Amino acid sequence: MQRNIIEPGKLPLLLALTAFVLTFLITRLVTRLIRAGKGPFGNVKAGGLHIHHVVPGVVLIVVGGFGAVASGRHGFGAAICAVLFGMGAGLVLDEFALILHLDDVYWTEEGRKSVEVVVLTAALVGLLLSGFSPFGVNDMSQEELHSRGDVISTVVVNFLFSLAVLSKGKARMAIFSVIVPLIGLIGLIRLARPGSPWARRFYRRRPRARAKSALRAYRHDRRWAGPRRKLQDLLGGKPDPVPPRAP
Repeated sequence: MQRNIIEPGKLPLLLALTAFVLTFLITRLVTRLIRAGKGPFGNVKAGGLHIHHVVPGVVLIVVGGFGAVASGRHGFGAAICAVLFGMGAGLVLDEFALILHLDDVYWTEEGRKSVEVVVLTAALVGLLLSGFSPFGVNDMSQEELHSRGDVISTVVVNFLFSLAVLSKGKARMAIFSVIVPLIGLIGLIRLARPGSPWARRFYRRRPRARAKSALRAYRHDRRWAGPRRKLQDLLGGKPDPVPPRAP
C-alpha cells in the first residue's frame, strides 16, 4: 500500500475509483427504490422539470477536476477533489445512455449501455491502479527495479496483444487481456467478429472465413446473452417491458 499506492501518488486515483463505484451502486439502489415506490426517496423536480442526477454529476466533475488541477497531486485538498470527481463521474456515467440518446432511456434496453460503460470504466481504472509503477517510489533495490521492469514489460506486450484483440471487435477481452495474457491469447486465436477492422482487412477475400465468423458470433451471442442480461439486471435493474405495437 505505502510503496505501490501512496509513494507513486496513486492515493487520489484509489479514492476516486472507490467514490466512483460506491456512488454508482448507491445511485442505482436509490433509483430502484424510487421506481418501486419504496423508501423516502423521490425524483428531484424544479418547476415541473425533472432534474436528472447527471446535472449534479457534471457540477461535481467540474469542481473536483479544477480543484485537483489547482491543489496538485498531494495533500488533503487533492484527496477531497478526487472523491468529488469520482462521485461526479459515477453520477454522469450512470446516465451515459441518456446523454448518448438525448432521451430518458434510463429504464429501457438502451439504458443498459450505462451499466456497461460503468463496468468498463471501473475495470480500466482498476487496471491502471493495480499496475506496479516504479515512478515516485524511492530507495528501491536492484531486485525490486528488475521485478518492476519485468512487470512493466509484460504489461506493454499484453497491451499490444490487447490492441490486436480490440481490432477483432472484442472490447471486453481486450481490456482484461492487459493483465491476463491467456485472455489475449484466446482472443488472438479465435476468429474476429463480423464488421470488425480485422475482419474487413483480412476476411475481405475469404468468404469461408467470413461465414465462419458470422456463425461463431451468432452462437456466442446466443449462448451469453442470457447470463449477460441477468448480470446487467442485477447491477442496474430490469428495464421496462416494451409495449406491443398497434396493428
